[in-house]
Amino acid sequence: MGESNPAANIHDDLLLKNFFAEVSEVERDNEVLRILACFKLNPFEHLNLSFDSSIDEVKKQYRKISLMVHPDKCKHPQAKEAFGALAKAQQLLLDENERDYLLSQVNSAKEELRVKRKKQLKKDTASKMKSLVDEGKYDKQYEQSDEFKQELKLKVRELLTEKEWRRRKMQMRISEEEGRLKKDEEEQKEMWKRKREHEEQWEGTREKRVSSWRDFMKGGKKNKKGEIRPPKLKTEDPNKSYVQRPVKRG
Repeated sequence: MGESNPAANIHDDLLLKNFFAEVSEVERDNEVLRILACFKLNPFEHLNLSFDSSIDEVKKQYRKISLMVHPDKCKHPQAKEAFGALAKAQQLLLDENERDYLLSQVNSAKEELRVKRKKQLKKDTASKMKSLVDEGKYDKQYEQSDEFKQELKLKVRELLTEKEWRRRKMQMRISEEEGRLKKDEEEQKEMWKRKREHEEQWEGTREKRVSSWRDFMKGGKKNKKGEIRPPKLKTEDPNKSYVQRPVKRG
């Protein structure tokens, strides 16, 4: 048997190490892309968890994935963005109010899918009979299937999108109303400002107006200084205002 070549073994180990490093880097990049492609309103998707996951499972999954996409360990240019989205997802699921809201939407989605399924069973006699024979087991098995989980995921997306759209519309209306009230308030302030300035100007000219009135009352109907009045016209008929030519009397 020939002796092994130490140099060759070291070279092979290095190649293997580099290979696993490349595989690991690919996995990290793929995880970054997966997180960024998730539906933004559903934190369960970001953590790749089912809707019935516990708080402990949320924390455990976050630690696992965050190590993969942490900017210090992942070279992907969007690693920081993915890491931030992941942190926000955990924060939402650990918040009791946010979690209750999400789960309420999940329950609503399940009910809608169940109603839809009942309508389908009424049309499918064979499925309806099997459902009765299995005493509900058929429905439970279906809700555990990948098909139902995918339908539920899409239905939850639909409900969350509708709720978010309504919330934004309401927020927009509130903002518009606040803007209108602010504008009315500013116009009211501007009106009072102009009124106050007018009153101040009026009060400021009070002495001048009083003085002018006193001068007028003292002067009466006297001619203003330098004013020339036209001479009175003499006429033979005092009732006429124009000058008459003298009449020759013979």
